[in-house]
Amino acid sequence: MTAVPKSRILGTGHYTPARVVSNFDLEKVVDTSDAWIAERTGIRRRHYAADDEVTSDMAAAAGRHALEAAGLNVADLDMIIVGTISGDTPMPACAVHVQQKLGADGIPAFDISAACAGFVYGLTIADQFIATGAASCVLIIGVELLSRLMNWQDRTTCVLFGDGAGAVVLGPAKGDGRGILSTRIFTDGSLAGALQIPGGGSSEPLTAEGLERKRNKVHMSGSEVFKVAIKNLTSASTLALKGAGLTSKELDWVVAHQANLRIITQVSDRLGFPLEKFILNIEEYGNTSSASIPIALDEGVRDGRIQPGQSVLLCALGAGISWGAAIVRM
Repeated sequence: MTAVPKSRILGTGHYTPARVVSNFDLEKVVDTSDAWIAERTGIRRRHYAADDEVTSDMAAAAGRHALEAAGLNVADLDMIIVGTISGDTPMPACAVHVQQKLGADGIPAFDISAACAGFVYGLTIADQFIATGAASCVLIIGVELLSRLMNWQDRTTCVLFGDGAGAVVLGPAKGDGRGILSTRIFTDGSLAGALQIPGGGSSEPLTAEGLERKRNKVHMSGSEVFKVAIKNLTSASTLALKGAGLTSKELDWVVAHQANLRIITQVSDRLGFPLEKFILNIEEYGNTSSASIPIALDEGVRDGRIQPGQSVLLCALGAGISWGAAIVRM
């Protein structure tokens, strides 16, 4: 039996910076090549924030676009949830700055630190607030400004990431079957060291030596993340489908986290769902972490591929290691 949704997506939006950095541009600053990056990841370009742009600027822009698409204004919002690990400051939350830039004074605004899985976590939390009646209009934003957190001496990691923001507005379902049918989220803390920013917290306060060693930048064991990503994305997606009362044959689209085209291809194979029904933009944006799913979702909606009433699987894995999946009937 198909699940009965309690909340639904009212509008989507995204923002990506104007500055485009190609693989050929990176060849000039890193020991790499366009062929090496493209063959291993599927990435050819990524967007970097301008020098005077901060994370909350991008998040607020994406939020405005989502509100506009929903036909709502800031006064309609009850809550703002931001998924990010690259906020304007360590404290307060990036969502606080977004609240101020949108003019949404007084409503709760908070961050989720689940990296690439942040948007799915945020969607899951917002769905609970709406299902219980505690909120009726929630703005969920995934945003990252990762170009400032890269170790440019790590040639295997620095070429992967880009900047951007995506957003959705969530409200109560209308009883027509459209909405969030199922979500599943997970974490395995034993794998925390596979993807992290090790310096800058209470366990490793930053020192001059730590800054010299780039301990305040992203550190990733790519091969370890690659292996768990395929397994965990497949398992979470299968469980989300079961929770929604659907099979992969009943899906219309998959919007997977845009981390690596090889990961997405293998997930496609394991789910038995054709790759041509995946919304892909990794070639243009690279890995925008928590922003990647809502950016791709909004592009699919705005260009007409994703139609009202269609069923969409969202799935992502990020630092933690945290991962999750959601089934949405648009």
